[in-house]
Amino acid sequence: MKTHNKISLAVLAALSSMSASYLVHAEEESEATNEQRIEEITVVGRSVSYANNATSDDMFKQQANLSSVLAAVDNLPGVLINEGDTFGADDWSTSIVIRGFQVNLNEQQIGMTVDGIANGNSNYGGGAKANRYIDTENVQAVEVSQGTADIASRSHEALGGTLNFTTIDPSMEQGLVTSVTAGEFDASKYYVRYETGEIFKDTYAWVSLSSQESSDFMQQAAENTRDHLAMKFISTVNDVSLTGYLSYDDTHEDNYQRIYGLAQYEQNPDWDQLTDEWTGVPYQDQAYRRGWSTLRENLFAYLQAEFTIGQVDFMTNVYYHDNEGRGEWVPPYIVDITDDGTAGHSELVVGNTVYGGQELGQIYFVDRQGNQLSPIEGCQSSLTFPYGGAGAQYDPGCHEQGAIPVGSYRHTHYDKERVGVNADAVWYTKIGDFDNTVRFGIWWEDYERGESRDWHKITNSSISVDYDNVPYWVQYDRTFPVDTLMYYVEDELDVGFARVRLGAKKFNVDIEKSDNFDASNNLAVNTDSDTLFSAGIVAPLPYEGLEVFAGYGENFAAIKDAQLERNDTDLRFIKPETADNIDVGFRYASPGFNASVTYYNIEFNDRIQFTSNETSEGIDFLEAAAGGYKNVGGIESSGFEISADITLTETLSLFTSITLSESEYVATVGSSGTQYDTLAEAQAAIADPDNAEVSLVAIEDNTVIGTPDTMAVVSLDWARDNYFAGLSTKYVDSRYLDINNAAQVDDYIVSDFYIGGFIENIGPGVEELEVRLTVNNLFDEDYASTIAPGAFWIGAPRAVAVNARLTF
Repeated sequence: MKTHNKISLAVLAALSSMSASYLVHAEEESEATNEQRIEEITVVGRSVSYANNATSDDMFKQQANLSSVLAAVDNLPGVLINEGDTFGADDWSTSIVIRGFQVNLNEQQIGMTVDGIANGNSNYGGGAKANRYIDTENVQAVEVSQGTADIASRSHEALGGTLNFTTIDPSMEQGLVTSVTAGEFDASKYYVRYETGEIFKDTYAWVSLSSQESSDFMQQAAENTRDHLAMKFISTVNDVSLTGYLSYDDTHEDNYQRIYGLAQYEQNPDWDQLTDEWTGVPYQDQAYRRGWSTLRENLFAYLQAEFTIGQVDFMTNVYYHDNEGRGEWVPPYIVDITDDGTAGHSELVVGNTVYGGQELGQIYFVDRQGNQLSPIEGCQSSLTFPYGGAGAQYDPGCHEQGAIPVGSYRHTHYDKERVGVNADAVWYTKIGDFDNTVRFGIWWEDYERGESRDWHKITNSSISVDYDNVPYWVQYDRTFPVDTLMYYVEDELDVGFARVRLGAKKFNVDIEKSDNFDASNNLAVNTDSDTLFSAGIVAPLPYEGLEVFAGYGENFAAIKDAQLERNDTDLRFIKPETADNIDVGFRYASPGFNASVTYYNIEFNDRIQFTSNETSEGIDFLEAAAGGYKNVGGIESSGFEISADITLTETLSLFTSITLSESEYVATVGSSGTQYDTLAEAQAAIADPDNAEVSLVAIEDNTVIGTPDTMAVVSLDWARDNYFAGLSTKYVDSRYLDINNAAQVDDYIVSDFYIGGFIENIGPGVEELEVRLTVNNLFDEDYASTIAPGAFWIGAPRAVAVNARLTF
């Protein structure tokens, strides 16, 4: 067990900032160095009335080119990115935490946009995070608004901030960039980008292609692949600026499994209980890693126009997104759907597909004629893996010799098609002698998401995971049409001593569920928001470069289509989530030293939480047990975010950030959604056999699951002549696994290191050769990664990667 002195770390980071500031003011810097640092002021915030930061080039150097675009955001204040895989190749185990708000398997509370365009939700089932749209080499920067985001931000999920991933613009010069990366765990990536230069008058473009693969860090059994194609153009036609972007991403990921409790972790902190070999025993093979898979294809494109008419700047775009794929599991039985009497089981015969219906039971072993077999009476199963073992019906040792094991390959298919339009206008005018800016705009999106689940018979469960292509059962098939309209207006008045803004926006969201097998399960809900107000002020202080800011914003997350999936969903007990965000702080910007300090306070109401069907006792593959979404009270979060970006010398720079936060549940709530005045009252309800309450999902004043109280980052980056290097260290406080705050994972420190150099003009047509070595988790720290209620994923170990990039 590792422990660290949190206070000492926070003080160390603060003293580093102050001492570095002194060195900066004591040293004369060249004009060129000043200009370079001024370009990076955005790392610690733009001059707006809410907290915001953006990634720097150094943050991307700290991550291997194999990594997902999410990884570079982790050092920014208030942000925690956890990925169960070394290079981010597992969406299942990925999470984002900002100010107590989370994106994980259970919750989607943080907005995500790509070049300002909505990503279409970030959930596992039919959603997509930014790594599905952008290649790491094609990212310009990631802009983070931790709380009260820009009023024009497009998202159904932006309760606690927004991440905007921006893509690079084409170069003015023709050229070619090639890159090869090799890393541990069978990892490799090949990337090429062609810059066209000027192809037509004032028109420039690039096109890129990459292919990468890797395996898991535990057994090297996983087969993770990703192919990505992207292109972008910019053009000016008759004073209209045009931008177009298109990306196609095809990903296959074999997942990691969560760890259920500290005892299991301490028993073996290097294994997630998934296996690398097929045993021929279906109960054990449900943990076969290659049977835990995520497959996704995403096609995303937009066309944007910007122009000015009089005193008004306009920006409008249209976008399209197509998402399809599936999730895979290997249930250790065949589902009995049809009552075949004494004629065997039609589920075992290829081509006898049943659509809909209810399961009659499960089939575990059969004879050569396809008749179901029962275990030997009184036999005690010797199976102990996984999930602590199983009953006699699963154990081949409890059946007569010659019994044939049978199992299923379960596919959950996801598809989504989105089309949307954004339109924004900025009107510059005056009120008396004061400059006044009016912003207004709309976002309209129409999408339809489909989800179906089919069960395939494993062809021969005793030999391999291969399955029959034709399913024996299509469990369900449903469609979710969703229509969104968001509109806003904001006025900002510059009164000289301050800029003051006031705005309002509203969401109109209509969601339906169409059951393609049983229309009686159809649902529809209108999930409109109230008018959401925002206000803010930015005021320069007498000391040059110093400003104070304050902002207030009402945020909203609509009910999502996933929350209508279960047929027993009662929409009377699900309300949209809301949050009131307050930011207060100051920023300082000067050549060589930029800093910000923010205090925030958030009240999060009507939190929606998913009750999972996967537990430490196994997976409810049929989802027969209680599951689904419910409002479970609220959360109150407050804290400080401090960051500084400092030039120590002409060759050495320092970035540091500290986050001190507190996120607590504001009510005691049961799994049924009932809110209780006291914990004793809730415990009595659970103990009452006549009460439907089975557990608690929130306890008043307890810390929110998965949220650290303290985070700190110290990052040193060095560059001289043709060489560069950097070391970044992040501290993350302990986090609770349960709402009782009875179990918590240890705090941890993870360091990332990089070193490299480049050679220019090495031959005819070759502009530059750059080589970079990256080592993530340099000291091979054991730690818990993403937190889920009662469980967590294992953090990735040390990983080394080498990249060589040629520019022509």
